[in-house]
Amino acid sequence: MDVFPDFEGLGGIGDLRAVIGALLTFVLIIAVLMLIVCAIIWAIATANGNHSAATKARVGAWTALGTAVLAGGGVAWLNWLIDLGQQL
Repeated sequence: MDVFPDFEGLGGIGDLRAVIGALLTFVLIIAVLMLIVCAIIWAIATANGNHSAATKARVGAWTALGTAVLAGGGVAWLNWLIDLGQQL
């Protein structure tokens, strides 16, 4: 038995895919920019001895990195889950 989700069952699914693709692109761009900004602030704050700002920038950098990984890997993970579901 071949079971696969019917992605064409909803009206306007093409528009929904375009919107989700645009949102993923937006999230990835913002996450990478925030990662760069936080890394620069982390380096400057550490060099100047401002440990409070360095800690906040480090948390921001790790958060931005996690967001970029989740947004970038979300599509691959979803495709893997769909393939896994077909094997069951």
